[in-house]
Amino acid sequence: MTTTSAPKAAPRTAKPVTLSSKKRRKGSVLLTVLTSLMAVYALFPLAWLLINSTKTQEGLFSSFGLWFDDGKFALFSNIADTFTYNDGIYTRWLLNTLLYVVLGAGGATLLALLGGYGLAKFDFVGKKAVFAIVIGAVAVPPTALAVPTFLMFSKMGLTNTPWAVIIPSLISPFGLYLMWTFAAQAIPTEMLEAARVDGAGEFRTLFKISVPLLMPGLITTLLFTMVATINNYFLPLIMLKNPDWYPLTVGLNSWNAQAATAGGEAVFNLVITGSLITVVLLLAAFLSLQRFWQSGLAAGSVKE
Repeated sequence: MTTTSAPKAAPRTAKPVTLSSKKRRKGSVLLTVLTSLMAVYALFPLAWLLINSTKTQEGLFSSFGLWFDDGKFALFSNIADTFTYNDGIYTRWLLNTLLYVVLGAGGATLLALLGGYGLAKFDFVGKKAVFAIVIGAVAVPPTALAVPTFLMFSKMGLTNTPWAVIIPSLISPFGLYLMWTFAAQAIPTEMLEAARVDGAGEFRTLFKISVPLLMPGLITTLLFTMVATINNYFLPLIMLKNPDWYPLTVGLNSWNAQAATAGGEAVFNLVITGSLITVVLLLAAFLSLQRFWQSGLAAGSVKE
């Protein structure tokens, strides 16, 4: 009885390394290096802020700037002093900033939603001219309009009031352009026509059908306007004289400038700690809104 041996498997041959694969590897390595450098560039100020917020006023000058003070860990005492210094004015500045964000950034996002949706889904005479005006407004820096805005609000008697900060914050050309382009791509025209055939009004169509589809762009616009409102410095600086209406940017800078005034108290540790609290609150807002990007991508779709 004879047995037949199984045929031997053909030896595996290594895939030849082509020139295109070498280029892809080099491009991947270069991209990784550039991304790492950008990450270090972005995280370095945050690390410096976190480290130095743990130091006392004396420890800021007696220790290395990129490492903790061996003598004392003063983060919690700095936080307490930040909220109690100068009769707790920091809390007032924090609430002012929250007011400007809710009314200014929230209103700017709502107006960008209405304007972008209308420009994307309705045809009217002068639409191209409006597009040109919006693009031109995006290119104009806000600081260039601060002085004319101050003169106009001064004639209206609105300077040194919170409206002098809130009303200019309602205008966001970049937010309008972002919502315009996003609405043009994210909302199928057939879906709007079907809703109108079923008897839905324009506002119901917008808020019930379009807004869920626009949620990623809407949250992106909200975050951009929030950051712009929180970082707004020059406009409230020239508009406000009463420290009780200062936002955090102007208020913390006034603390920072105390050391240069005659008889002023240096509180650099409180300035750093107050800045850290501001950054932490902004990060918390970003993380809490992040989930809407994913949920908004599928919301509002038609089920078969």
